[in-house]
Amino acid sequence: MKKSRESGLARCHWARSELNIAYHDQEWGVPVHDEKKWFEFLILEGAQAGLSWDTILRKRARYRDVFDGFDPEKVARYDKKKVRELLRDPGIIRNKLKIDAAIENAGAFMTVREEFGSFDGYVWRFVDGRPMQNAWKTRKQVPTKTPQSDALSKDLQKRGFRFVGSTICYALMQATGMVNDHVVNCFRYADLARANGRT
Repeated sequence: MKKSRESGLARCHWARSELNIAYHDQEWGVPVHDEKKWFEFLILEGAQAGLSWDTILRKRARYRDVFDGFDPEKVARYDKKKVRELLRDPGIIRNKLKIDAAIENAGAFMTVREEFGSFDGYVWRFVDGRPMQNAWKTRKQVPTKTPQSDALSKDLQKRGFRFVGSTICYALMQATGMVNDHVVNCFRYADLARANGRT
């Protein structure tokens, strides 16, 4: 648990840098229902594999620029020339496997939307349509994956998604508010529990 000197607010231990604090306070754990936001988190969580989230947050604005505002229809049409451009761009993670996966995931994302009406409708089924409310006292109690993330990972892989292992899926679930994993002493824990109707 970390208390900010400026505000006196207790936060989750990882919210240390200016970027991470803003992300923690405004986004992490807030339920997502916007299709482009879902696709954004899918791309960014996949890009983060093996790196720190802080690195991704620093590159997020550039990702928005070069990935057409995270429009899956546009990303699905990227060709070899576009991939070469992306691999030359220092503002993003220049990993060909991750870039190729983002393009393939765009196609898979649209297929899921066709089947379920929206990606949002598809993904929330894995937590029965409402955020899971945890009550961790310490950061050591917070898991890196769960049966729900295992199920989501397995289903996404079956549908052709890549860079969607269970650990990545759980990070996705935490980020998008499918689960409230703020520790109980963090000021955002109670805020989100109330918003989610879980108090």
